[in-house]
Amino acid sequence: METTSKTIWDINPKKRFKAYVQTCVSLLKKFSNQGLITQGNVFHAHLIKKGLSSQKYIATNLLILYLNCRKFAAIDQIVKEFDGSDLVVHNCLISANIQWGNLDQARTLFDEMPERNEVSWTALISGFMKHGRVGESMWYFERNPFQNVVSWTAAISGLVRNGLNFEALKLFFRLLESGVRPNDVTYTSVLRACGELREFGLGMSVLGLVVISGFEHYLSVSNSLITLSLRMGEIDLARRVFDQMEKRDVVSWTAILDVYVETGDLREARRIFDQMPERNEISWSVMIARYSQSGYGEEALKLFSKMVWEGFKPNVSCFACTLSALAGLKALSAGINIHGHTIKIGINKDVFIGSSLIDLYCKCGNPDDGRLVFDLISEKNVVCWNSIVGGYSVNGRLEEAKELFELIPEKNDVSWGTIIAGYLENGQSEKVLEIFNTLLLSGQTPNKSTFSSVLCACASVASLDKGMNVHGKIIKLGIQYDIFVGTALTDMYAKCGDIGSSKQVFERMPEKNEISWTVMIQGLAESGFAEESLMLFEEMERTSEVAPNELMLLSVLFACSHCGLVDKGLRYFISMEKVYGIKPKGMHYTCVVDLLSRSGRLNEAEEFIRTMPFQPEANAFTALLSGCNRYKDAKIAERTAKKLWELAEKNSAGYVLLSNIYASAGRWIDVSNIRKFMRERGLKKSGGCSWVEVRNQVHSFYSEDGSHFQSDEIYGTLQLLRSDMVGVETQQ
Repeated sequence: METTSKTIWDINPKKRFKAYVQTCVSLLKKFSNQGLITQGNVFHAHLIKKGLSSQKYIATNLLILYLNCRKFAAIDQIVKEFDGSDLVVHNCLISANIQWGNLDQARTLFDEMPERNEVSWTALISGFMKHGRVGESMWYFERNPFQNVVSWTAAISGLVRNGLNFEALKLFFRLLESGVRPNDVTYTSVLRACGELREFGLGMSVLGLVVISGFEHYLSVSNSLITLSLRMGEIDLARRVFDQMEKRDVVSWTAILDVYVETGDLREARRIFDQMPERNEISWSVMIARYSQSGYGEEALKLFSKMVWEGFKPNVSCFACTLSALAGLKALSAGINIHGHTIKIGINKDVFIGSSLIDLYCKCGNPDDGRLVFDLISEKNVVCWNSIVGGYSVNGRLEEAKELFELIPEKNDVSWGTIIAGYLENGQSEKVLEIFNTLLLSGQTPNKSTFSSVLCACASVASLDKGMNVHGKIIKLGIQYDIFVGTALTDMYAKCGDIGSSKQVFERMPEKNEISWTVMIQGLAESGFAEESLMLFEEMERTSEVAPNELMLLSVLFACSHCGLVDKGLRYFISMEKVYGIKPKGMHYTCVVDLLSRSGRLNEAEEFIRTMPFQPEANAFTALLSGCNRYKDAKIAERTAKKLWELAEKNSAGYVLLSNIYASAGRWIDVSNIRKFMRERGLKKSGGCSWVEVRNQVHSFYSEDGSHFQSDEIYGTLQLLRSDMVGVETQQ
């Protein structure tokens, strides 16, 4: 400002009037853009002293300054100095009222104008569009006598901004028919509309027009082309457009960042993010959101801290993603700090912030605090309803979750999926099937996630008929080839004992990920097809790029154990860390103990347990005891049982196995002592379980169980059958 002021004092207005006026106008524009009203008032006084305040260009810019700063007394004074019919003044007043949201006043000013120009009409068209009053905007557009590219573009871009992309494209075709040539802003809006509607063929046609018109290197057009290419899945095209740009802004960099974020290439996305010459809140939010959604919560938090340190103000989306990352890490203390900050800046009741806070508190085991946040949200949407239902479910409070679920005003597929997943996670598979039937009766279409949960429930109760019915609905919806649904079907059939159907579903899947392969390998191994399981694993290594995971290698060890392939199993175990980079866990060590024990190599199994790098699982000792029982080795059994008792005193399996070993060796006194010890400790052998499905309902039964609602009738019928059987034997 000081430099500009010195320039004014250096100019003699009498000798260089035009240069003086231009400098004054430039200075007033600067005051206006930066809201420097005090400096503006001082300069206005200087202009009055010089007798130049009423000069038209200067007076107009003084008016704009006072309009931007809402100084109404000064506005009225300047307007009085103009002729009441001045076109420029009216246009300035219309634009200001639109900016303030006074649309009716803007319309009144427009109607009072004795004459109007294209600026007047375009201001009203774009103003009404900006405030969502599309119908009124189009009314003025259709009656506009100055239908030039600016007014056409104002209408087209306004329709796109209001989500009316199809109407925007229709208006674009009318523009082309009228003979008016689109400009760069027109093409920017039209390309955005094509992307939103996924009209990629039309988008490519518009791209041809862009090239013919010579707008392909315009900044806003190039940015829209990158976004369109991303929507089309044309990553190479998006990168090519970006690389060919002569000039880039923060929007360009954020657009190409979004390309790699959407494809899941976080490494390349981060490289681009670090290269950005400047960043805005959107750039930071995009990167933080992707880290959070991809399970890299710590990276998301580091980036959030860096963003705040560099002076950027996080937006609602950024806060929500950061809270989600904290929820994933169960970092309650840090989450409470951010909650406090959201209260301080007044966004804690925002529905997206609220949903993330509910998720945070519930995942950290504080559903009551989550409920307090939920109750404070004044305008609840289905997202926050789903969050609180899921939060109560995660904490095992299913009755409260169900009550809230019933209160949701408009349930969506995620609502149903959330309550179903809650019952599944808490082991209530029968309830899952019951709610799924209610979902179907409601007319709502289940999503893929819900189908996966229901199939998992069918698998857990081995309800093959129900699983096949669900499969039929999946085929009807045409989603049987989806990778997640296909994997769930493969698992369901395998666990229900129909390994043939499981293999058929697996083989028909056009795409398979590591979970798909794991499910099939595990299903074959656990269904008694151990050799076929190993062959499938070897086929996967030869033909796919999928890398083995912990569960897959556990299934391979299990298969080796049941095939008696001890040396091969040991080779796979040794390869886990050396070849596959996976550190064996307790369950892998236990599987090796079982592998050695089943083959009679009991001394090796005992030594293997002794040299484990951590405390062995109780199941490892149980596996060795089982081997001792099979091969009648009482000495190792006694040593192993003692260690099992120290590790898990309430585990009856070890006592039962040792009792069986003593019995097979004829050591009846020891058998009696073991059983007496078990009675004193209140230990019982785990009862067997069986179930049957009748009329879409699964009935479970345990040994000596009287909890079934028809147990009296069942035992009565059994007694009748027993009497009939005794009668038949007597007759014979």
